[in-house]
Amino acid sequence: MVGYLATPEGRAALDAAVQEAGIRGRDVVVVVSVRDDEPAEQRAATEADLAKVGEDLAAKGVAHEVRLLEGGDVADDLIATAEEVSAELVVIGLRQRSPVGKLILGANAQRVLFDAPCPVLTVKPTTR
Repeated sequence: MVGYLATPEGRAALDAAVQEAGIRGRDVVVVVSVRDDEPAEQRAATEADLAKVGEDLAAKGVAHEVRLLEGGDVADDLIATAEEVSAELVVIGLRQRSPVGKLILGANAQRVLFDAPCPVLTVKPTTR
């Protein structure tokens, strides 16, 4: 299972999840959590991106499911979905942080790491 956003970190997480699913012989469950108050333009962009993700995975022959979850807390949504689908692994992307920010992991990432019912793989995008 992968927590996905249309960011470099989200794409790195998706790539890692696809690779892990292939190794484990499992489907990829792509989870995106959106707020109820997300502007319509941003919501439409998120839905279009998810459609593209689904098309790309299908074209590669990757068995997958895409879930767009609304109104919840990101960490709660990821943890609940991991429990629901009996995930063997949760993959999340981490963004680059300042030296001070490195002392404190993002709140959502920290909650997923501590509360997920399975191992969590954190990835970051490659820098060039």
